[in-house]
Amino acid sequence: MAVSGSDVAALYTLLSNSMNADQRLRGPAEEALAQSESRPGFCSCLLELIMAKDLASQNDVRLMATLYFKNSVNRYWRHRRDSSGISNEEKTHLRQKLLLYLREENEQIAQMLAVLISKIARIDYPKEWADIFMVLSQQLQSADVLASHRIFMILFRTLKELSTKRLTSDQRNFAEISSHFFDYSWHLWQSDMQTILHGFSSLSQSYNSNPDDQHHELYLTCERWLLCSKIIRQLIISGFQSDSKCFQEVRPVKEVSPVFLSALQSFLPYYSSFEKQYPKFWDFLKRACTKLMKILVAFQGRHPYSFGDKFVLSSVVDFCLNKITDPEQYVLSFEQFLIQCMVMIKNILECTEYKPSFTGRVMDENGVTLEQMKKNISSAVGGILTSLLPNERIVLLCNVLIRRYFVLTASDLEEWYHNSEAFHHEQDMIQWTEKLRPCAEALYIVLFENYSQLLGPVVVSLLQETMNNCPTSVTEITPVLLLKDAAYGAAAYVYYELSNYLSFKDWFNGALSLELSNEHPNLRIIHRKVAIILGQWVSEVKEDTKRPVYCALIRLLQGNDLSVRLAACRSLCLHIEDANFSDREFVDLLPICWDSCFKLFDEVQEFDSKVQVLNLISTLILHVSEVIPFAEKLVQFFQKVWEESSGESLLQIQLLVALKNFVVALGYQSPICYSILLPILENGININNPDELNLLEDSMLLWEATLSHAPSMVPQLLPHFSRLVDIMERSFDHLEVAVNIIEDYIILGGNDFLSMHAANIAKILDLVVGNVNDKGLLSVLPVIDILIQCFPMEVPPLISSTLQKLILICLSGGDDRDPSKTSVKASSAAILARLLVMNTNSLAQLASDPSTSLLLQTASIPVQENILLCLVDIWVDKVDNVSCIQKKTIGLALSIILTLRLPQVIDKLDQILSVCTSVILGGNSDLTEEESRVLCICIFSLQIKFSDRINHISLEDSVKENLQTCAAIHGESFNAAMNNMHPSALAQLKQALKMP
Repeated sequence: MAVSGSDVAALYTLLSNSMNADQRLRGPAEEALAQSESRPGFCSCLLELIMAKDLASQNDVRLMATLYFKNSVNRYWRHRRDSSGISNEEKTHLRQKLLLYLREENEQIAQMLAVLISKIARIDYPKEWADIFMVLSQQLQSADVLASHRIFMILFRTLKELSTKRLTSDQRNFAEISSHFFDYSWHLWQSDMQTILHGFSSLSQSYNSNPDDQHHELYLTCERWLLCSKIIRQLIISGFQSDSKCFQEVRPVKEVSPVFLSALQSFLPYYSSFEKQYPKFWDFLKRACTKLMKILVAFQGRHPYSFGDKFVLSSVVDFCLNKITDPEQYVLSFEQFLIQCMVMIKNILECTEYKPSFTGRVMDENGVTLEQMKKNISSAVGGILTSLLPNERIVLLCNVLIRRYFVLTASDLEEWYHNSEAFHHEQDMIQWTEKLRPCAEALYIVLFENYSQLLGPVVVSLLQETMNNCPTSVTEITPVLLLKDAAYGAAAYVYYELSNYLSFKDWFNGALSLELSNEHPNLRIIHRKVAIILGQWVSEVKEDTKRPVYCALIRLLQGNDLSVRLAACRSLCLHIEDANFSDREFVDLLPICWDSCFKLFDEVQEFDSKVQVLNLISTLILHVSEVIPFAEKLVQFFQKVWEESSGESLLQIQLLVALKNFVVALGYQSPICYSILLPILENGININNPDELNLLEDSMLLWEATLSHAPSMVPQLLPHFSRLVDIMERSFDHLEVAVNIIEDYIILGGNDFLSMHAANIAKILDLVVGNVNDKGLLSVLPVIDILIQCFPMEVPPLISSTLQKLILICLSGGDDRDPSKTSVKASSAAILARLLVMNTNSLAQLASDPSTSLLLQTASIPVQENILLCLVDIWVDKVDNVSCIQKKTIGLALSIILTLRLPQVIDKLDQILSVCTSVILGGNSDLTEEESRVLCICIFSLQIKFSDRINHISLEDSVKENLQTCAAIHGESFNAAMNNMHPSALAQLKQALKMP
């Protein structure tokens, strides 16, 4: 039943009740609303309620109505099979009505309606809503400040939504919008800018004590101007192809950028004066200045060549450099703005389009290479940058970054004092664009990479200066000590380039090791930076310095300050992971290292800290040789971590990784950790576990490692296999690991495993074969092969449907030009050949089973003769696409075919003998890499491989014997066929069979 206008009152009651704290009212209301969502007229009724003037004060109910409206649009605007959705007539009504309601006074509702309109436009523009921009433009002509602000809110949201569409036609539509809408938006922006500056000038001369509320119209103009700025950004970024690809100038970049920069220069002087007197406008200034810089950064990234114009690039670079190196006092406190200035300089220094290019030639229609055009532009921009960045200015920027922005502030030290652990993570893990110091460090690294020959001596000189001014005996926190900390940081961040100017060995022996000998609490500042240096300079730590560096890091790991200890933890991890890690120099440090790690894990509180320490422990287990002596302590530790990590899936993931490394390190002694491992494994592979999505992948890897390193199958592991069925029924995401797990169970579990899980094996194989791609099939086929090898009599009846699918694969076409399909067909054929050799009756029964013929018929595969004879053609055709052992298997299968009492065998005799001859004369080779991959690393797998019956059957004897049988069955026709063989083929056959 449709919802009509008469239902507005009832709908209002339902919406009101849906927000009621009383569940008795809220529950039925929510259920009634959910049932009404898909009914015709529901959205129209909601819109009537939102627009109702008599409900203007009921913002909570109207906001809830807007939310239901948006959700209904998301679910039902597009036609769905399971719902009639919203009719075309209602859609037309809603589109028209929405564009007439442009004076919503509630900001939150207005925002929601703008988002709603943008979602509809994404679906309907331009086919069903071609006039949306024209209607909005017309409304702007007569709109007051409120209405125009709401229109620009809609425009911004809609343009943002449309800009994310990636089809070529959609991008063309957006480019057309940009061409029509840019000029209007730009003129309005400039007009509003003048209004705002005039208003700010008046405000700065006013002494009214509480004026914010008296300038509502000016504030709306400010907000409209900000929306207009975002729209202009969207039009220029998404409305034009990047000039780095098309080499065409984007005129608006050159037109807009200088004016944006001028606006910044006009706004900034008001920043400090408005903070206390006009907090609302001060907040706008913060947002406006930051947004303008972000837009300029976006222009440079999207259209680097147009931005590289000398009038644009030079003024922006000059402005940003001045603000960084010589800022006004109020700018120093404006961190977000300074960050964007640094981002701009960093991006320009990194920009590949501004660097010389040495790639190939692409001619344009005029015969000028596009590469030459690029070189010309890059050369011109390079000249501008060279003039803007003379050596003195580069050195100045480097010095300012280190001496001003790297230095810890009083608030930093206060934060460190109160919570050293939180301080570590603030410094260590924060996104570089979010805080001023990390941003300055990122800019410094890029600056140094670009001008290392110039700046190397500068940084070394600064380092020497600070070490001379602040000897290791100094314990008071003074500006010179903080500057030394900053200089140490500067040296840490550019270790690769700076190593040409600074000997790490001399630095460590002459200064860094002495710094660590002073244990005054204030020296934690320097100790933390030394810990970072020791990690960053790992590649420069040579053999004669490794031992003292390891000792220094472990001593730092044992300190009192958590920030220092966590920094040492990270650096020690880098050393242990290093390709040149010296286990010999480290092994006797292991006892104190383990204890320090366990103690640190106990003392830290934050989740990130625990993950970091656990990662170090996991890395130690993976890289050091002596783990078994510490196994008992590690088991106790892992037990404690597991108990404490409930609900912390990321910590549990790290624990699973550590346990996997532990199992690998223990090897065949891994059962000593089963007391903790098996319960954790059971939890991780249970798909009903709430954290299953996060833990399953690493739990599967742990499961695989546990089986691969088990000396034998323990009873507790056998029941776990049923979990694999649940996992595979849900998805094939972990198929490769699952295959290895199945192989390990077959090899370790033997008959006990088969008797317990025969049905599960059959279910998994039937689920996978025929439902995965060729890569997936190639991974699972070895499982079928090893099953038939280990259980030739028991398995074939259990997996008959899977074997039928292999016959289907072999007899289907389509692999002539597809190497992966050829590999699948060849491997499938080799498995069927093994089945014929090891259980001849089973394949014969399968080939003659009516269900096999029906399966082939359903797949439209014509079979003109006996299926076994069809397989002969496949074996002959694919013998060159298989491994050595599979070649022999096919040869044996073909020799058995000689014993069939079918006259068609004679027709194929020449081909069969040719293959057998080739295989015999080709001989055996060692296991290929691909065959070795099938094997698990345990000794049992090798035993099974070498006990393979195929290895112990003589193909030569089999062919001799079966040729005699064939001659006895077919008599004269056999003799005639042999006489018709080519003399050279017959000679090779006699050679292979050692016949006279």
